[in-house]
Amino acid sequence: MIYKVGDIVNCLDYRRIPVSSKERENRKGIYPYYGAQGIVDYIDDYIFDGAFLLVAEDGENLRSNNEPIARIARGKYWVNNHAHILESNGKCDIRYLCYCLNTINIRGYITGSAQPKLNQDNLLSISINLPPLEKQVYVADVLDVLDRKISLNTRMNAELEAMAKQLYDYWFVQFDFPDENGKPYKSSGGKMVWNEKRKREIPEGWEDATLFEIANITMGQSPDGSTYNTDAIGMVFYQGSTDFGIRFPSVRMFTTNPTRFASKGDILMSVRAPVGDTNIANENCCIGRGLSALNSKIGSTTHLYHILSDLKAKFAQLNAAGTTFGSITKDEMYSLPVVKPSSEVLKSYEDICYPMFEKQMNIGYEINRLTHLRDSLLPMLMNGQVTIE
Repeated sequence: MIYKVGDIVNCLDYRRIPVSSKERENRKGIYPYYGAQGIVDYIDDYIFDGAFLLVAEDGENLRSNNEPIARIARGKYWVNNHAHILESNGKCDIRYLCYCLNTINIRGYITGSAQPKLNQDNLLSISINLPPLEKQVYVADVLDVLDRKISLNTRMNAELEAMAKQLYDYWFVQFDFPDENGKPYKSSGGKMVWNEKRKREIPEGWEDATLFEIANITMGQSPDGSTYNTDAIGMVFYQGSTDFGIRFPSVRMFTTNPTRFASKGDILMSVRAPVGDTNIANENCCIGRGLSALNSKIGSTTHLYHILSDLKAKFAQLNAAGTTFGSITKDEMYSLPVVKPSSEVLKSYEDICYPMFEKQMNIGYEINRLTHLRDSLLPMLMNGQVTIE
């Protein structure tokens, strides 16, 4: 039966309270503070206790759908005015509604051009095909198993990422990589030399360089639009960061006339707003003008990956260069300044971090596979094509 969302939920938006970032600085705590796309901070108090459905009210993700627009929040937490809060009025399983909102096309309910918005009236007017409650519970229970595994894998990847980033900061930002005696280089009195271009000291033997000197860089070029298709004919085509996922891009488009290529394992970087976002190519693909593809010239994929993360602060300045979008040109990208470490330090770092990077890649494949399975199961479970004992 077809229902409007407003017929099957109670909307609790009146209970949400925004807290400014400045105020949150003085209110650090253990309780999640939710915005449009999930947790944005932690503070010292909560205004919700229980399981509620949060739906993004604004943000570019409403249009791009790179991430889910709806999520279940559980426990004690705070919600600001960028997320709608819904609870079931007894006619729906809130988990089932969450899956529906994340899979149906809601473009017709989105307003705003510069800042997409899903206002409360439009959210509550969305039409949902709702089976009997028992079937909703059954479908949600099945999909929950997959979601728990996806969440576990995502947490594992985040922990591996944090470990690698911490090591990168110690070695290449603080310059406390192990010296010949296994002690932190700079902290133990390792020789530092002044670098005029960087306006700081760097370890002896390290060099000032540009991104082009340490990385092979391919700037994307979009094929003719007449060659695009969604029927898996030709080569996978990624236009820009709207195709990005947590670790790997989502396959949405193919082209029969690929122009610029990225190889499996290349780092894909957005060269248009938001400049600097990265993903990893998990297969050979064609890249459009919104992307570039990079791989290391000096033998360390993980080092290059974290250099790009560090450079994103510089890219943020470029993002603000235009009112519609920022961008980075080929010449600007090639000339980005970096510090080139000694080959010995780089090899030691890669020996430690590449196994973690490879594990992240494998976990990422698993996340993509489970996500695809979940999303393809949903309509089949709903219409009875598939049953699971």
